[in-house]
Amino acid sequence: MKTIAVIDDDIHIGNMLEELLQREGYAVVRAYSGTEAVLLLERVRPDLVLLDLMLPGLPGEEVLAQIRGIPVMVVSAKVGVDDKVKLLLNGAVDYVTKPFDTRELLARIAVRLRESAAPGLAPVLEAGLLRLDQIAHTVTAADQPVRLTKTEYAILKLFLQNPGQVIAKSVILDRISADTPDCTESSLKIHISNLRKKLRDITGQDHIESVWGIGFKLNTFEVDQHV
Repeated sequence: MKTIAVIDDDIHIGNMLEELLQREGYAVVRAYSGTEAVLLLERVRPDLVLLDLMLPGLPGEEVLAQIRGIPVMVVSAKVGVDDKVKLLLNGAVDYVTKPFDTRELLARIAVRLRESAAPGLAPVLEAGLLRLDQIAHTVTAADQPVRLTKTEYAILKLFLQNPGQVIAKSVILDRISADTPDCTESSLKIHISNLRKKLRDITGQDHIESVWGIGFKLNTFEVDQHV
């Protein structure tokens, strides 16, 4: 049985979600404030978190920043595009606006749970100082968060799946095309240059090496080299 954490200070909405999810066969755990949510997630590891933003104690944005390795769907009355983009870039896997259609919410939940349980998906990819969480969609370098564009994220994921291997430019474009169809051969070098700079600014190391006439490869550096 999958467990879903409902983090919402609105008792009515929380009760409705709990009843709805239990009817669908999910186990439900609840928290009513941001502080309570952090304590709950230290004790329980749910399969999915439904997170409101306007919480007492600790705002939902700060709770999201502390969640690692668990998919988080934001369920909020905030409707601004900027809010949605920021939260998705900071690790949320989905954003549902209140009021919501319960059928759509259940469908989104089913999709996210299916994605996180997909066979062969390593939730976390690590190489040296770099860490990419495929469920939370977060990247860190030397334990510091790195904000990447969608294309940069797709490129780094491919490199982390093949550390130390030279990957031809044509292969990179082919492998990331599903996630970033707008990336072209002419723009690829720019995306990689931007990614390289973001990582170097944090670690002081050049993690991506150009291999003349072929493509690129990821160099890894151990933590003690950064200290």
